[in-house]
Amino acid sequence: MKNDKTNVMRLLDEWGIEYEHFAYNPELVNAVEVAKACKQEPEAVFKTLVTVGKTGEHYVFMIPSNGELDLKKAAKIAGEKAIEMIPQKQLLPLTGYIHGGCSPIGMKKQFKTFTDETVILFDKICFLSSLVKSFGLTLKYFCHTPSTSKSSHSSEMYISITLL
Repeated sequence: MKNDKTNVMRLLDEWGIEYEHFAYNPELVNAVEVAKACKQEPEAVFKTLVTVGKTGEHYVFMIPSNGELDLKKAAKIAGEKAIEMIPQKQLLPLTGYIHGGCSPIGMKKQFKTFTDETVILFDKICFLSSLVKSFGLTLKYFCHTPSTSKSSHSSEMYISITLL
């Protein structure tokens, strides 16, 4: 990886949060493959999913790479009647990230972010993050809310019931 830092790296540096970064083959097609290639447990690699509720409000869900989001549970947790994944073409303009490299940190706008409860099972978690699909970060799980940061790029983070 070049010495260039991603937005996520700059934010984590600003917040004083330690992390490790890694590069992976951009031809890998899913988070489980990335986890295996980077010698990470698939359960500790979290994918970031962006959804929209019936109200038009957007929500972010972080789930283990080997899981699938239960949209009914996600809607209930978010207080929505129904929730669906946003169309892939809306991801970049909405978040600033591409499919396969979407990070829960540093999005263009703040969205309520829910993390699967299994996150507490790991000392460190990994998530993918980049405008190009080939960078990831490993860090100790943390809860960072807008009230503790002057940055406009932080999101409310919630640990919630199982989302799978």
